[in-house]
Amino acid sequence: MDDHQDRTLDAVGPRLKLLRLRREVTLTELADETGISASTLSRLESGLRRPTLEQLLPLARFHGVTLDDLVGAPPTGDPRINLRPIPCEDGSTILPLTRRPGGIQAYKFVLPTGDDDRRPDLRTHEGYDWVFVLNGTLRLVLGEHDLLLKPGEAAEFDTRTPHWFGATGSGPVEFLSLVGRQGERAHVRVAP
Repeated sequence: MDDHQDRTLDAVGPRLKLLRLRREVTLTELADETGISASTLSRLESGLRRPTLEQLLPLARFHGVTLDDLVGAPPTGDPRINLRPIPCEDGSTILPLTRRPGGIQAYKFVLPTGDDDRRPDLRTHEGYDWVFVLNGTLRLVLGEHDLLLKPGEAAEFDTRTPHWFGATGSGPVEFLSLVGRQGERAHVRVAP
């Protein structure tokens, strides 16, 4: 095995531990879910043992990540296709859909089930946002308006207006967001 492969495999243990701790799961709970003994999981996390494919598959499935993410594989091929999801501390996931400097940036957001009583933390920034709901119900607080958007519905607004996005208690939500520079709007054309 070459030096690069050694470094890649050595980095898997800390990554496994971080994923487990983020989800607040014990080694025993993870062992019950994956069928891998707690002692083996401990040795994997500490780097005392190298993982096999048979161990990585159930771990990736449990943590909801790809094998590439689990081992930190370098991207290959077209970078527009190999964009990696960004997990957030609140359980949400952001998937960048574009990576070109300037112009409109596209993202897919997946938010976990929300708390209907949560008080929104409104934010502002420079730009213009266009949002389209794919699944679930998106709660969009925009200035003094508190809106519920269903699949197929869209909103567009100047991001200098205080705003906040969240899922409702009815379940998770997936939506697309196009963010452009100040004054740059997404245009929808309808055939006559």
